[in-house]
Amino acid sequence: MQTMMYDANRKSVGVAYLLWFFLGGLGGHRFYSGKSASAAAMVILTVLGIVLSGIGVGFLILFAVAAWVIVDAFLVPGWIRNANMILAAKLSSGI
Repeated sequence: MQTMMYDANRKSVGVAYLLWFFLGGLGGHRFYSGKSASAAAMVILTVLGIVLSGIGVGFLILFAVAAWVIVDAFLVPGWIRNANMILAAKLSSGI
């Protein structure tokens, strides 16, 4: 039973990377990985950067978000591994 629950709820590195590739600037991979606060910050910064692009300041913000997204590419596997370990621990303890 626990194996079925684990398989149904575990996170996938492949899905995380697809979200990173297509929705990276909007923090899709971070929402999927359970990092909602930083994902929301990423959304806010991206929207703010787009809005402020008209006066030139926005491009600096968008550049910072782009750098953040690139760094995240290296962090995603660890996040997913950690999320799956936490899930396995919860299931084995009966929570």
